[in-house]
Amino acid sequence: MEEAGGRRRFLKSAGALGAATIPAAAGAQHAGHTAAKSEKYMFLSAAEVAFLDAAVARLIPADALGAGAKEAGVTYFIDQQLFGGWGAMAKMYRQGPHAEGTPQQGYQSPLTPQEVYRAAIAEIDAACGKQYGRAFEKLASGEQDQVLRALDEGKFPLEAVPARFFFNLLLDNTIEGFFSDPIYGGNRDKIGWKLVGFPGVAAVYTQHVEKYGVPYDALPISIVDIMENRAELDETGHPKHVLLVRKD
Repeated sequence: MEEAGGRRRFLKSAGALGAATIPAAAGAQHAGHTAAKSEKYMFLSAAEVAFLDAAVARLIPADALGAGAKEAGVTYFIDQQLFGGWGAMAKMYRQGPHAEGTPQQGYQSPLTPQEVYRAAIAEIDAACGKQYGRAFEKLASGEQDQVLRALDEGKFPLEAVPARFFFNLLLDNTIEGFFSDPIYGGNRDKIGWKLVGFPGVAAVYTQHVEKYGVPYDALPISIVDIMENRAELDETGHPKHVLLVRKD
């Protein structure tokens, strides 16, 4: 939905806030590397997968800077989170009142994330069928952007859940899936980390403390790399980052 330069700035901003932390959704459901390899969808239907593949591809598109959210497996990440405790709000307070809250108040809905996704996707596809004669996934990219923009502005008619609420949830989950550790099912091949230069699991940085203004460029290391012995560890158990030499 943005040009390459704008996408770079947006992702660097989002990555600085979220790449170094486990996202809220992923913290509630550990997808597991075996499941990530097979990519067996546990909650989403085929139609819902198609919708999300199309939607996340517009929110973080592939372009000259590299692969986007679809290629990074964000739809699979969302499926794994919805299938787990986070999707069912297993550890969240579910009693009312459910007035529209501020961003600081967190999740404000009587519906679980599972219910929000299922209802909203069905309504959006039905509305697209009436307006365009096709489901969301079949629309041209410009038409998909129009739908997403209407959701973002709260102008797309949804009955089960406020349009802006669903859009914000989808956008948050897309960013989480693009930047979370690959063990949670997204950020395939560490696409998101490579884009913003995030090194992954923390190493020992004492020898770099006084190197002011020097970029720390390293091959990113994930939890999966450590679990599968693809990363060398030091005597403290921290990974040894392999620094990159970049040509200016």
